[in-house]
Amino acid sequence: MKDYTRADILRLAKENDVRYIRLQFTDMLGVVKNVEIPVTNLEKALANEVMFDGSSIQGFVRIDEADMYLYPDLSTWLVLEWESVVQNAGKVARLICDVYKTDRTPYEGDPRFILRRNLVKMRELGFNKFNVGVEPEFFLFKLDEKGRPTMEFSDLGGYFDLAPVDGSEDVRRDIVLELEKMGFNMEVSHHEVAFGQHEINFTFDNALEACDNIQTFKVLVKNIARRHGYHATFMPKPIQGINGSGMHSNLSLTDASGNNVFYNPDTENQLSTTALCFIGGVMKHAQEFCLVTNPTVNSYKRLVPGYEAPCYISWSDANRSTMIRIPAARGRATRIEVRSVDPSSNPYLAMSALLASGLDGIRNSLDGVSPVKKNLFKMSEVERKRLGIKNLPESLREAIEYFASSDLMKETIGEALHTKLIEAKTKEWDEYKMKISQWELDKYLPVI
Repeated sequence: MKDYTRADILRLAKENDVRYIRLQFTDMLGVVKNVEIPVTNLEKALANEVMFDGSSIQGFVRIDEADMYLYPDLSTWLVLEWESVVQNAGKVARLICDVYKTDRTPYEGDPRFILRRNLVKMRELGFNKFNVGVEPEFFLFKLDEKGRPTMEFSDLGGYFDLAPVDGSEDVRRDIVLELEKMGFNMEVSHHEVAFGQHEINFTFDNALEACDNIQTFKVLVKNIARRHGYHATFMPKPIQGINGSGMHSNLSLTDASGNNVFYNPDTENQLSTTALCFIGGVMKHAQEFCLVTNPTVNSYKRLVPGYEAPCYISWSDANRSTMIRIPAARGRATRIEVRSVDPSSNPYLAMSALLASGLDGIRNSLDGVSPVKKNLFKMSEVERKRLGIKNLPESLREAIEYFASSDLMKETIGEALHTKLIEAKTKEWDEYKMKISQWELDKYLPVI
């Protein structure tokens, strides 16, 4: 994150021949929105004078409170190298914005503001930084002759396979190269388990910048894929019978000196009490935060046994059938990996919920949860119940009910957005449950 001034931004725009600026923000559902301005209006934007109609954005204000201001975060200045204007007509840049009300106070329902507010609460407990590193997965499907996405895979590769024949490796490589041009630090990229499925991993960063990067990543992936004749989707489970796409989230906390407080070299597994309490908090509230970490009807088609996605609330230092895994690295790299999160989530809300849950565990010393060594998918329901292992929600309806009853989620997200999310997701569930699926027709039409 760079500490730019207004003068820096104006200079960089001129040096890079920037002609248009996208003022970006994120709505309640995680969709990236933007107001595009010509560079001639950049000074106005930097003075926080650009307004938009918030009543048209899902989860924002009512129609009688419509006008809102965009306050650019100068540290997010980025020239979008992959976006080309007409030849010799300059470049496009972006600034990620915080949303303010007409009285010049932050809008409480802005997802970015919600994460900022939870980071303040973290610092009040004596921690300095919430580190986040994500592993977003996505599918590539071929486009038809009219440019519409099909359900035909981009390739027939498998885990870590090299699949150069049809060009999907080129797509992934181009994505990484474009990200690196813009200063992103990437860990690894590789083919995932399913046909046409890919993963690109980010290095650890502070939570706010990590979430900004996720939003930029999603937009870039879709643009680069289309340039190559493919459609990229972050839908958690687009195809029945194969693995879905997750966004494993690696989390840790540091103190004021930059020390990783999850690491303790003197314990058996080198995890600190703070780490164990954080894990305890995440597990305690896992059912409650699923509505933001797994926010769609389709999310719960992924969280089923047999496809590597977690279904049961548990942790282990090695067992990949658990919801939380502890990667082998220690020292500064000691972290927990929450494996239930999927890439359809709004990252600002998802990370806010995970952080608030972990901090609740620290406040209440919830360090008594034992790791699970056995493969949970091979256990009977009776055995899991005997061990006190609960299930993640099995449907969006169940996730809504847990979220609605959660005082912590109401406090974390804010009462107004908590209510709006429940309303929006209940409407989504009602739409879904009234649809007649092909499965129902195949199952019942011939015999009833």
